[in-house]
Amino acid sequence: MFINSQARMKELSQMPDHEINVVEAALVIASETYPDLDIAQYLTKVEQLAEEAENYMQPALNLAERVSQMNEFLFVAKEFVGNDDDYYDPRNSFLNEVLDRKTGIPITLAIVYIGVAQHLGESVYGINFPGHFLMKWVGVAEEILIDPFFGKVISLEECEQKFAAFIGKDMRLEAKHLRKASSRDILIRILRNLKGVYLQKQRFEDVLSCSHRILLLNPDLSMEYRDRGLVYYQLECFQEAAADLEAFLQMEPSDVSSKLVRNQLETIRSQARRVN
Repeated sequence: MFINSQARMKELSQMPDHEINVVEAALVIASETYPDLDIAQYLTKVEQLAEEAENYMQPALNLAERVSQMNEFLFVAKEFVGNDDDYYDPRNSFLNEVLDRKTGIPITLAIVYIGVAQHLGESVYGINFPGHFLMKWVGVAEEILIDPFFGKVISLEECEQKFAAFIGKDMRLEAKHLRKASSRDILIRILRNLKGVYLQKQRFEDVLSCSHRILLLNPDLSMEYRDRGLVYYQLECFQEAAADLEAFLQMEPSDVSSKLVRNQLETIRSQARRVN
């Protein structure tokens, strides 16, 4: 299944959230970088992993046993692993590469795990945890948190420690930090990871592509208009830069960055007049 990635991303962005297949959508994101990517082939890979997992896992009496068996299957038997050596390698964010190399970052490893578990009829969801994507496996009477990067169950106390390390000790972990991530949340987080990698490498056209797709998925993200406007400026697309920064100021007139954005906007308008 070879597709027009931009057209398919637009179609996905218009779907109700619960209808978005996150595995397919993550592959659509990858297909912009890999235009010859056969998405159907990789969807089949996930289905085959699910079939293997079903044969591997023994009948379990409780949720903890099912989680333990799935963790053992994916992270021991199949050798999926977090990329500690090169965390910011862009390939860690492309699901085809993760499936081929069995190496990724928390969110892409979670997508593999969720895809396999859901094929088996299990209720496993992503958690948009600050700084480190997690998963939650929901049973009849209990829930278990999983860290896909390290391939293990994680306790609430460990989550509190991670939260304090990332956010600060003055903030407390709340239920909202452990709620289910929507399909859009997951896709936007992948794109933001890529955007950060490309920004460090000053690959501004790739940064711009990520921003386009983020705003397709959620056009209400005011900060994304600001960021995209500044990238347009780097690329000397002054009219587009001005339009995005104006949109940001309309949405966030009192944001702490608004004064700097207004000053930047005046500079951009001045440069646009000289160009024209």
